[in-house]
Amino acid sequence: MKYSLEDLCTKKEDQVFDRKSARKDAKGLSNHIVAFANADGGTLVIGIEDNGDITGIDAYINNINDTLRVPFDYCKPSIRVVTETVACKDKDGNPNHILIMTIPQSSELHANQQDEVYYRMGDKSKKLNFDERLQLMYAKGSRYFEDEPVFRSTLDDIDMDFVTEYCKKIGYTKSAEEYIKQNKDYIIRHDGREEMSGAALLLFGKEPQRFFPRARVRFIRYDGTEAKVGTEMNVIKDKMFEGKILDIVRQSLDFVGDQIKEHTRLGNDGRFHTTPEYPEFVWKEIIINAIAHRDYSIKGTDIQIKMFDDHITVESPGTLPGIVRLSNIRTVHFSRNPKIARFLQEYDYVKEFGEGVDRMFKEMADAGLPAPEYIDNSFMLNATIRNGEVNGNDGEVNGNDGEVNYGHFNKNELLVYKSIAAHPTVTRTELIETLDISARTIDRAIKSLKDKGVIERVGSDRTGHFRIIK
Repeated sequence: MKYSLEDLCTKKEDQVFDRKSARKDAKGLSNHIVAFANADGGTLVIGIEDNGDITGIDAYINNINDTLRVPFDYCKPSIRVVTETVACKDKDGNPNHILIMTIPQSSELHANQQDEVYYRMGDKSKKLNFDERLQLMYAKGSRYFEDEPVFRSTLDDIDMDFVTEYCKKIGYTKSAEEYIKQNKDYIIRHDGREEMSGAALLLFGKEPQRFFPRARVRFIRYDGTEAKVGTEMNVIKDKMFEGKILDIVRQSLDFVGDQIKEHTRLGNDGRFHTTPEYPEFVWKEIIINAIAHRDYSIKGTDIQIKMFDDHITVESPGTLPGIVRLSNIRTVHFSRNPKIARFLQEYDYVKEFGEGVDRMFKEMADAGLPAPEYIDNSFMLNATIRNGEVNGNDGEVNGNDGEVNYGHFNKNELLVYKSIAAHPTVTRTELIETLDISARTIDRAIKSLKDKGVIERVGSDRTGHFRIIK
């Protein structure tokens, strides 16, 4: 069993955990099972009330039998749920049982018996509207936005000279027009019309921004370590890159490359060594990933590269795609735009599917820099890399203002510290599950963070929590 009986009664309901009474209508549970499967997966406990009282399932056998059929009879497509019955004593002290249902995260889009789609958000199972459902379909790869027809687009909107160059590069011997017509569904026949797909226009269009005005990259350079507004506005460079995907990639990388500083220091060998403030692969990778994997169906904003004195943040429209989550981002790969990703691989910008993020972590560690940071907001994915400089002191803490020097943490300490900072009530068990690190490693990291004076334990080991000191 994943949790102890006490945990099941006292654990706070959240993104991956919920409790329900066995009295609840079995069909109604399909909403929660669907919601977990569409999001991060989770655990659903039947027989414990919202207040933690154990009322059990023994008096509701008919309901429980119906409940066991829910993942198959009332979820479309069906969901392979793992169930476990656990003996216990109920709130009245009588022998009883509870049912634990473990719902896996799914790469498919699931609906209930009424074709309603739910998604787990915090401690609620939220019914999605049409647009939200469509976004989830794109995110999971049930549909790809890049394959959707673009209204009023025609073959005349394609830059055939560029397609000819591309055909030569990949060894395609027929004409450019034949390539567009015969390959990868670039032309969609829709309502009696022939329209170009989103991928065709983004990759080969004469004016992609005519159809996708915000399919562009904006670079903003700030003076200092934070963005200021009003009379204190500290923007010192503001540049926009537009055109085809390949044009945007090349322009962005060339421009940002000119902004990266180099440091020259005298080494122990008596020689001067020059190193960039960020490993080249890393800063290029976060930009290329944003362009290749952004959600182009979100038309209200563009990709933004924000450079500060001590860090670079790339903001990309769209959440993490498919089954990729912050906890598995180093090992799981899913392409929201497979045609765009394949195109960039052919131009050697995407080296090998799935290796990029893990290599970023390794290169930052090898350079003695903090690990890349990812924040998955409601419709934006932010990727941040830090150069180890805090107020210009190459990784030193500025006085006693309580600011943490991340460069003094190893990889596991940094992961644990950031998890505690984001979720102060997080438990040791949750750290192990979320970070996918062994219990022994977690304990070592916690002890080291305590020794460094950046966290402390408040309350008992059983009911207390961690607190960030710095």
